[in-house]
Amino acid sequence: MNGAFYVAAIGLQSQQRALDVIASNIANVNTPGFKRSEVRFSDVLALRDDPDVPRADLGDAPLAGDGVLVDAAPMINEAGALDQTGHPMDLAIDGQGFIELMGPDGQTTLWRGGTLKVGDDGLLAAANGMALKAAITIPDDATAVTIGSDGTVSVQTADATTPTEVGQIGLVRVDDPSGLERLDGGLYRVNDGVRVTDAKPGEDGVGTLVQGSLERSNVEMTSEMVQLMLVQRAFGANAEVVQAADQLMSIANGLRR
Repeated sequence: MNGAFYVAAIGLQSQQRALDVIASNIANVNTPGFKRSEVRFSDVLALRDDPDVPRADLGDAPLAGDGVLVDAAPMINEAGALDQTGHPMDLAIDGQGFIELMGPDGQTTLWRGGTLKVGDDGLLAAANGMALKAAITIPDDATAVTIGSDGTVSVQTADATTPTEVGQIGLVRVDDPSGLERLDGGLYRVNDGVRVTDAKPGEDGVGTLVQGSLERSNVEMTSEMVQLMLVQRAFGANAEVVQAADQLMSIANGLRR
């Protein structure tokens, strides 16, 4: 009887984790550049040791279920639609590449684009203040900033008749997106062992840059609502197992009297 409570408890905890992930997806449906997470369940298997049998003599003893592992994998490779904002400091990536930012302590921080700004030091930076790794300096007297699809950054000054090129924003490609750790603000940290390859926009499948646009989240409300209904039903089924086991336990206790 205790086994029923144990199995149902694992089921409730797993579905609660899945519900949290879906709730996060729905809450960020309007967050630019947000990547939805997909819940993945996997069985946890364990070798049931017999205390009277040495471990070396267990041989090919069958594995027994010992729980469920719940993992939330961000769907980084699923690009969101691009919305034209008309704001010259908005920047989106039409493809699967990333922009490198100069993170704290020299860490490699990847960014899917968003709103740019000019920092106090004149460097072109993300809205959170992290400067682009390309280290592009915008002159104080710049009146307009133009970013080409190939990442070329040009500025127009009041005393110049033609724009001046001040740098180029490069992109990088990640061979294994599952090795990225999602941070707040649409940023990603590269874990150890993950290879990051530099590429120019428009080459090696990294995509191109689109000025005056923002990438929408890749959350589809219809899919999330369907998943929400499935999780709710699974949660309810596990709750009914707890209720049934409790009733059987009450009957068994009554028989002993």
